[in-house]
Amino acid sequence: MTIRDEIVAEARSWIGTRFCHQGRLKGIGCDCAGLVVGVCKALGLSEFDKADYSRIPDGFMLRDTCANEMTEIPLFDLHPGDVVLFSFSAHPQHLAIVGDYHLGGLSIIHAYSKARQIVETRFDDIWIGRIVAGYRLPGVDA
Repeated sequence: MTIRDEIVAEARSWIGTRFCHQGRLKGIGCDCAGLVVGVCKALGLSEFDKADYSRIPDGFMLRDTCANEMTEIPLFDLHPGDVVLFSFSAHPQHLAIVGDYHLGGLSIIHAYSKARQIVETRFDDIWIGRIVAGYRLPGVDA
């Protein structure tokens, strides 16, 4: 099993965890940043955590934090195990881990507030249109 497979498997093990702003506990409560933090900690990729953000995070701070803690990659180079940053409005505000969709293509694993839990969603044109940036986690090779 590669580190990318381990990232996706660990992220999937969080599916069903209820959405909780600033949550960091698998099976209890988690938000989108908490999922990335939790997966990294579980796999020993990073101990970084930052939980001093509002319910709608400051997009500039979120993007800066991502750039400081992960390696930004071109969007055409996204693979399972990478992280994507999305925007629903003017500023970035949502993170997800890229997975491999069981029917082919890619998926995203994320704490989706509308679903009130962590879910895996097909990476369709709507989600692709919301991408702001892609990142590779520490310790993950191209």
